[in-house]
Order: sequence, then C-alpha cells, then structure tokens
Amino acid sequence: MGSALSLLILDVFRLNGLLLAEGDRLVADLGLTSARWQVLGAIALAETPQPVAWLARSMGLYRQGVQRIVNELKQEGFVAFADNPHHRRAKLVTLTKKGRAAFETADRTQKPWVNRLAKGLNTVDLAATRRVLATLRQRLEEEAREDD
Repeated sequence: MGSALSLLILDVFRLNGLLLAEGDRLVADLGLTSARWQVLGAIALAETPQPVAWLARSMGLYRQGVQRIVNELKQEGFVAFADNPHHRRAKLVTLTKKGRAAFETADRTQKPWVNRLAKGLNTVDLAATRRVLATLRQRLEEEAREDD
C-alpha cells in the first residue's frame, strides 16, 4: 500500500508544478503569480479578515512565506492592513478594491480553463479523489501537531 501511495504523492508533486506554472500564466497580466493568487483567494474567501498567521494555517503554509507575499501585495495595492481588536501587533489583512478586482478577474479567467480540464472526468471519481487527499492532509496535520 505504501508504494501505491508513494506513486500518488509523486503524481501530486508533478501536478502541483504544472498547476503552478499554468496559474502563473493565467494571472500574469493581473500582476499576480500563483502564490499571490492563492493568498488573495485565502483572504477573499475568509469569512472575516484574518491575521497572516491564520491565513497561513488555513493554507497549510508557513507564516513567514505568506507574510512575504502579503507584504508584496500591500506594496502593490492589492491588500491593506487593519487593526486587530484581539491582538495589537497581528494586523488583519483585507483586500483593497484593486485586490478584489484582481481576484474576481482571476476567478473569471480560470473558469473556462478548469472546465476544459474537467471535460470527461467523472464527478464520483473526483469526489473519491478529494476524500483521499483530505484524509492524507488530515493525517499530516495531526502528525505536525504531535511534533509541536
């Protein structure tokens, strides 16, 4: 079973590289990269404004990497910082009008692309794949918590 999972993990690594490259291509005209788009998405889809640490945790990334991207996005006017009533130093990250427009344009741009990718795929298979990936993610998150 472990060797089958190892092959799946290698496929996920290859797929991730291809997705990042295609994401970069899709949003380049917006002044974004896949990483910036991912961070904008986490901010846009959060129910309430969050500090960088929470955004990073929700994305499964390191706070320092997300902080660097958020700082770049702020310099370019995509995001702003707001006071956090629960923590003096951990500012809340919010989208600016420019950031919201870029995220919405990226979302519209990716829809035809993702629909082309989905052609011929079965929703039952996609749901099963999501369950497997979610289980692997949960196990890895549990192991990370145990190591802390």
